[in-house]
Amino acid sequence: MEEKDKMALGPKGIRLMLTGVIVMIAGYILMMGGGSKDPQVFNYAMFDFRRLVAAPVVIIAGIVIEIVAIVGATRKNKDK
Repeated sequence: MEEKDKMALGPKGIRLMLTGVIVMIAGYILMMGGGSKDPQVFNYAMFDFRRLVAAPVVIIAGIVIEIVAIVGATRKNKDK
């Protein structure tokens, strides 16, 4: 097989990329909610731990997984 016919990411890299996307989606789902139906009433639920700390940490973890998937595939290709 010629070099130009090979994919940049192998099966492991693709699985890591999909895992990273799923983790980021989970972070955005954690961030949802907390609004108020009445705009005149302040809702403290939007300032809880899940939305301010857990969700951003999960999203950043997903981004790190994406970076590892891309850099790992790049390093593997350089070694060959």
